[in-house]
Amino acid sequence: MNIQHKDNGQKGLFYVVVDGKTEAEMTYVWSGDRRIIIDHTGVSEALKGEGIGKQLVQAAVVWAREKQLKILPLCPFARAIFDKTPDYQDVLF
Repeated sequence: MNIQHKDNGQKGLFYVVVDGKTEAEMTYVWSGDRRIIIDHTGVSEALKGEGIGKQLVQAAVVWAREKQLKILPLCPFARAIFDKTPDYQDVLF
């Protein structure tokens, strides 16, 4: 899956487009200049069960590490992924 990323300096999203339609997304808002808050993750019925939500969280973690950011996962899905993945603890706020 090709995960894309958009950020306008106030909010952003990681998302997947299939056949011209956004089928999965994870949104965040900036909280200061070194932290983002993940507030929503959604995956369409067409992609459910394929691990796309986990891949979106992973993409955010990789990006946060590159940019030396911290993540506060308020979205219940993202929070669950962080809780189950010890390797992601370094980017948690």
